[in-house]
Amino acid sequence: MPSVLLDGDAVPASGELPASAREGLGDRPFGFYVHVPFCVTRCGYCDFNTYTATELGPGASRADYAETAIEEVRLARRVLGDAELPVETVFFGGGTPTLLPPGDLARILRAIGEEFGLAPGAEVTTEANPESVDPAYLEGLLAGGFTRVSFGMQSAREHVLTVLDRRHTAGRPAEAVREAHAAGFAHVNLDLIYSTPGEDDDDWRASLAAAIEAGPDHVSAYSLIVEEGTRLAARIRRGELPMPDDDVAADRYLIADAMLAEAGFSWYEVSNWATSEEARCRHNLLYWTGGDWWGVGPGAHGHVGGTRWWNVKHPAAYASRLATGSSPGHAREVLSEEDRRMERLMLELRLDSGFPLAEIAPSARTAVAQALGNGLLATGPFASGRAVLTLKGRLLADALIRDLT
Repeated sequence: MPSVLLDGDAVPASGELPASAREGLGDRPFGFYVHVPFCVTRCGYCDFNTYTATELGPGASRADYAETAIEEVRLARRVLGDAELPVETVFFGGGTPTLLPPGDLARILRAIGEEFGLAPGAEVTTEANPESVDPAYLEGLLAGGFTRVSFGMQSAREHVLTVLDRRHTAGRPAEAVREAHAAGFAHVNLDLIYSTPGEDDDDWRASLAAAIEAGPDHVSAYSLIVEEGTRLAARIRRGELPMPDDDVAADRYLIADAMLAEAGFSWYEVSNWATSEEARCRHNLLYWTGGDWWGVGPGAHGHVGGTRWWNVKHPAAYASRLATGSSPGHAREVLSEEDRRMERLMLELRLDSGFPLAEIAPSARTAVAQALGNGLLATGPFASGRAVLTLKGRLLADALIRDLT
């Protein structure tokens, strides 16, 4: 057989973590990410670790997935020992988690609670395609302990959804939001994508207006990234569609920020807006502020105390490992203190709270001064000890972060 490159160190069959990862365990926020790798069809822009029924092959099935995921939850408890780790956030992503029955999702959540305990007021989110749920399904989620739902809307224009290979109709996301509220969900997110080939400014404004009118308390908006190996990349390479333009993306971002602000949303991360502190996604904030989390599922990533690992990708290989009592971990890396500092800067500078000036390397002070002079960093918060992006800085966040690292 050909060798398999790990791109990291091997994970022990037991899943045991290095001693350094266990230092301070329980002092940092702790959460779970649960990856559900199933989709009805593959969207043309998507390069996530997902599988349609025809791609799945033998050795794995939706019907068995909940029990397999629960086995990894039990493994996590063995690996992390007796440390008190009340789970503050749980996020089910994919794929399409809501292709599983709500009872299966609730069983996985219940296992997390039984093994670790859920913190009072824990945030529990699932992603959902708008067409994959109905009122009864949403009521089942709420009864099963979920507190938040995130719908993939992407656009309100049919021709844009067609380019993205999305299957829902343009009005379905708004209906899904109303159904979620009627079921009792207080917190609902809509995901949007801008700069899709064929989308113009009026299309984007219409999508934002439809999202706002639907009544979510959180909106995420991301510029389309053309990933190699996707159908969208192939269509662009053949000249069927134009490559998204960076200047157009910047204009669309400014439109989004203005319309969302007028509707009462405040940005708290470069691509995320919420109507209140309570509406912010606490699970994502756990990622962005250096918390610990265990990633359950094929291809899922976890992080505890500076050790990061990722699972084998295929659901059959994942199930096979767990069936023999072995960790599904494929490889891992232990971050150095400098790696962790740089990662913190990359993530925290994208937040409205910014990054501590004292922790920016002296070698980057010239870049800091230039960013101030160019209006990319706010002077007030910066003077009080933190570097905070301005609106102009948010447009250039990736380049600025590179300069500061």
